[in-house]
Amino acid sequence: MKRACVIGAGFGGLALAMRLQAGGVQTTLVEARDKPGGRAYYWERDGFTFDAGPTVITDPACLRELWGISGHRMDDDVDLMPVSPFYRLNWPDGTNFDYSNDEAALRAEIKKISPRDVTGYDEFANYAAGVYEEGYVKLGSVPFLDFASMIKAAPALARYQAWRSVYSIVSKYMESEKLREAFSFHTLLVGGNPMTTSAIYALIHKLEKDHGVWWARGGTNALVAGMVRQFQRIGGEVRMGDPVVNIQSLGNRVTGVQTKSGWQENFDAVASNGDLMHTYRDLLGDNTHAQRQAKKLKAKRYSPSLFVVHFGVEGTWPGIPHHMILFGPRYKGLLDDIYKFGVLPQDFSIYLHHPTVTDASMAPEGMSTFYALVPVANMGKLPVDWDEVGPILEKRILDEVGRRLIPDIHSRIVTKFHYAPSDFATDLSSHLGSAFSLEPLLTQSAWFRAHNRDDAIPNFYLVGAGTHPGAGIPGVVGSAKATAGLMLEDLK
Repeated sequence: MKRACVIGAGFGGLALAMRLQAGGVQTTLVEARDKPGGRAYYWERDGFTFDAGPTVITDPACLRELWGISGHRMDDDVDLMPVSPFYRLNWPDGTNFDYSNDEAALRAEIKKISPRDVTGYDEFANYAAGVYEEGYVKLGSVPFLDFASMIKAAPALARYQAWRSVYSIVSKYMESEKLREAFSFHTLLVGGNPMTTSAIYALIHKLEKDHGVWWARGGTNALVAGMVRQFQRIGGEVRMGDPVVNIQSLGNRVTGVQTKSGWQENFDAVASNGDLMHTYRDLLGDNTHAQRQAKKLKAKRYSPSLFVVHFGVEGTWPGIPHHMILFGPRYKGLLDDIYKFGVLPQDFSIYLHHPTVTDASMAPEGMSTFYALVPVANMGKLPVDWDEVGPILEKRILDEVGRRLIPDIHSRIVTKFHYAPSDFATDLSSHLGSAFSLEPLLTQSAWFRAHNRDDAIPNFYLVGAGTHPGAGIPGVVGSAKATAGLMLEDLK
């Protein structure tokens, strides 16, 4: 059998390893941390389970396929639970908007805010369906290895005005500012600024509408654990807690990997689910081509980071849904501060995650698990001391959640901790502490993104958020499908 190594057990690395092993390639998965998951790591503290994220699971079919290719069922390993509403959006004036794929209920929510925009929503939904077909169904798992493939896709991109931003397209159809925010915020879930991210990403609306939003019982970590079980069930090998320190190469080919412990193995092919800059600059440090690639990658624009406050509280909160977006007083100005100016503003918008309303197992009886997440500029734009700033920002975020939802929050907290950009940089070797790798701009999409197979090292591959199609669970699982197709063909 041909042998392959996949570096990094994030969703992309796991999905790729599963596909390779099922395709007849003996695959070893090597993970630096003590647990698999990458950005989908988790912690257990004081009886509470805290998922690092991502926590929004869409398109379960792309996950089920990972089991189906070897004749197994995902349901034997993972229990997916539907989440409804998908999100409750809340503005400072007290307005709520429940976002779901119940068409009658969604239209009623739109009418409640702006009756004149119901017709505009229908037109936007048709637009989203079109870009979903072109951008996700047709191109979501197709590798863009040369510029000709980009030219081939250009007519469809032009037809849907891909040069426009998601916010711009939504604004074309809806007049209400609240609705413009409600139907454009999704790009933030994949690291994109709604004001600059290509309108193609409006496909997320159709993706959620058709496939729903789901939760894995026990946490996103339970989905990760199920993927590891399936990979091992079909013969895959997993090496945990031993970071790769060198991808060995000879001429224009990689030959194997070496880890911190001194373990070394030769492979016919190597794929990295690690951070792009870390992979090329550090792991391939002896390769001249890789160092040129690292210089090119350094010049690109990277997505923001995140500041996440995890907290467990006394009491249950049936009135707080699983996912909430607590919008701040500004939208465009706040996005400019994060993406353009690199300042830490006094105001913020919060994504509040409350899994215990769906799955009580995430906390001790009578208690609740939460996290409150705010996007912040990456460390290249905002070089602050997070050891100093972190506790201050943590308190401000908890104060805001208390002001809007849980008045006595501080007295109810049983346990809490925060995760800052510096943690992304340390734990995940993430360049600038970016939470989503390259920013999803049109000029950094498809062929302009890092290629699934390296241009000059024909047996070295990439998978994950930095490759096509991008971040988010469906995105990185799609990248795994694209990369696996190349690897299985090349390793015949």
